[in-house]
Amino acid sequence: MNTATNPLLDFSGLPRFDTVRPEHVAPAVRSLLDEYRALIDRLTADPAAPTWDGFVAPMTETGERLGRAWGVVGHLHSVMDVPEWREAYNAMLPEVSRFYAEVGQNLALFHKYKALRDSAEYATLSPARRRILDNEVRDFRLSGAELPDEVKPRFQAIQEELSQLGAKFSENLLDSTNAHAEWIADEADLAGLPEDSRAAARAAADKEGKPGWKFTLHMPSYLPVLQYADNRGLRERMYRAYATRASEQGKPEWDNGPLIGKILALREEESRLLGYNNFAEVSLVPKMADTPAQVLGFLRELAAKAKPFAERDLEELKAFAAKELGLAELQPWDVGYASEKLRQARYDYSDQEVKQYFPEPKVLDGLFGVVRRLYGVDILPDEAPRWDPDVRFFRIEKEGDVVGHFYLDLHARETKRGGAWMDSARSRHVTVSGTETPVAYLVCNFPGPVNGKPATFSHDDVLTLFHETGHGLHHLLTRVDELAVSGIHGVEWDAVELPSQFMENFCWEWDVLQGMTAHAETGEALPRALYDKMIAAKNFQSGMQMVRQLEFSMFDLRLHGEVEAQGQPVSMERVLDLLGEVRREVAVLIPPAWHRFPNSFSHIFAGGYAAGYYSYKWAEVLSADAFEAFEEAGAGKGSLLDPETGARFWREILAVGGSRPALESFKAFRGREPRVDALLRHNGMVSA
Repeated sequence: MNTATNPLLDFSGLPRFDTVRPEHVAPAVRSLLDEYRALIDRLTADPAAPTWDGFVAPMTETGERLGRAWGVVGHLHSVMDVPEWREAYNAMLPEVSRFYAEVGQNLALFHKYKALRDSAEYATLSPARRRILDNEVRDFRLSGAELPDEVKPRFQAIQEELSQLGAKFSENLLDSTNAHAEWIADEADLAGLPEDSRAAARAAADKEGKPGWKFTLHMPSYLPVLQYADNRGLRERMYRAYATRASEQGKPEWDNGPLIGKILALREEESRLLGYNNFAEVSLVPKMADTPAQVLGFLRELAAKAKPFAERDLEELKAFAAKELGLAELQPWDVGYASEKLRQARYDYSDQEVKQYFPEPKVLDGLFGVVRRLYGVDILPDEAPRWDPDVRFFRIEKEGDVVGHFYLDLHARETKRGGAWMDSARSRHVTVSGTETPVAYLVCNFPGPVNGKPATFSHDDVLTLFHETGHGLHHLLTRVDELAVSGIHGVEWDAVELPSQFMENFCWEWDVLQGMTAHAETGEALPRALYDKMIAAKNFQSGMQMVRQLEFSMFDLRLHGEVEAQGQPVSMERVLDLLGEVRREVAVLIPPAWHRFPNSFSHIFAGGYAAGYYSYKWAEVLSADAFEAFEEAGAGKGSLLDPETGARFWREILAVGGSRPALESFKAFRGREPRVDALLRHNGMVSA
């Protein structure tokens, strides 16, 4: 088999999305697995002492080929989840999981890495290479390399089953999200809904050749209903359908409850086999934080500061809803609606009004302008095969030299999993033929263009776009040449959100927004008066928002640290009991008993955030503190887009990737340890 017959085996350039088909997956991946196994057999059989060039380099190169090919398959499963790709991905997932579990447990390989780390050559290696070896030894231990031979097959089976359960969790969530639709026949039932939301619902109905309006549980359709629809019954039906996705209240085959129980039991078993008390302890080994108790202390400290603000937010909302909207009892499906009305009453503007100033082309120009001013790089349109005609492709240049490329897939589709994410298509590294530049995927689920007009984004959408671009820049602006620690690789999970959350701060700056806004009808830039209202409202309900994130973080950490499975799948009753306990401690809004939040909590059951969701808050402390450096540098200058501070942020944070501990990188940039003060100030939680 060769690159001519199988595009997944062509590593000469960018992925060949125009020619790759589901039938290419199994033969390509199997041939790469065979190639990798043969290399491992040869290297472990070699009696000579391992060296970097003779051992690590070939392992890295061969592993990169498999990672790249399988990465394309996984990516297509996420953005084009049609039956053929789902089948091709799931058919190979057990084999790939089994292979990586085998590698992680290969004692001979482990001994080679350990021998090299303990050799005289280690002292002569670059800091990046030494860090790679340290990480490898740690990861082999976490993969069960030191387990007794009789236990290894069980450990391997656990890894395999967990990867399948995670994939199934995502698929159930997508299928149950797609299954529900609200059909509206009477236009009177659309009262309150913005025009673009109605037009999108009308277009969705047209697409199916039906009259009326079709609303779905995908975010661009769901959120406007909850925020603007005067029809309380419609809001309630949509809320209930969304809150019970992938649960026992729908199709039994899409119920994620049994999957959650199995995932928790398997993670606990894996932890015990490795000699840890629970999965939370395992999860923290490669992170910045030391112990679950330390993280819980951090979350509780934030909760103690945020909860009084959250309680005040809720009291104000209830009083307003009762007095102005006639909602004597505020129900969960009223919260978004009443909050929007209160914001309009208090600050005299609506999200919908702001949205008209953010047409997609202008937003992208503004985003690219921010990146140019901070880092002196140009982002230019480029050509490459794509998986959907809607996808765009760009290159990043610094003084005429190509730094990297990225794909931009912005709009929601039924075949695309929800949320927003950045992933690596290729990582920067040096090969015998020169330096391979990095390539990233930036994926969102924003509303698309309707009736030939460009899409318009809410300010929240703009924040999301800047967030994912921050991840992308972390990957694309790396200057590290060693694959395992270049870009986002090797960065502690609880620091990986630093560059993304950092970028969000610029979306609140006047000089940035001036340059990235143009009214969809008139073309005028965002008026200063409207901007001032947005700033006044910036911390509107920030207390409620913060305790919600803390609720998710504490639930995740305690679920993986305190709920014992004892060899049996954990019951949903125990999962929901714990969630109730956490809510009583930190939450101010308690959802109805039928709400099934855990069943759609993909971050921890189908993503990499298990016992690590707290990373968002941990990294928010770092990002707010890092942004404060730009506030200090820009004070009195009319702009925080300071190229000198930008160059330092690039040099000390973005460029180094995972080649040194994240705390060292932060201290190199800031000149000190991180402090929580800036985060509280940015959230308006500092007493005057």
